[in-house]
Amino acid sequence: MDDAEHKPRLEQALHTARALVLADLMAGEVAEADVVSLVEDAVAHRRWWVEQWPDGAEFVAGLIAQDVQDALLERYGRWPLCPVCGSGDPHALEVEPELGADPHWVCAKAAVIVARVGSLGGVPR
Repeated sequence: MDDAEHKPRLEQALHTARALVLADLMAGEVAEADVVSLVEDAVAHRRWWVEQWPDGAEFVAGLIAQDVQDALLERYGRWPLCPVCGSGDPHALEVEPELGADPHWVCAKAAVIVARVGSLGGVPR
């Protein structure tokens, strides 16, 4: 595949990843303008990454979710908080696989899959 054929596929992967992460942020009611800017920053950063490694397009949703999670931790705190564990210290879900297709939010503490990235809206809080 040449660059002209890769470009639409890469852009679609980035737009899909952006939409999935925004859906999770909206589900957690944290999709404020400054948080959406963090998503845009992550998409811009990953655009360069996926242009360098087009075969990584299927991994970009999980990477953008992790990027946004890291940026939120630095500025606001843990996100998304685990809805599974009802007691103990609040903790964030993790993205698994760290670098792979079909990323999910998981509770590492309880060792359970909570939702696919983009599907936190269907998880009871």
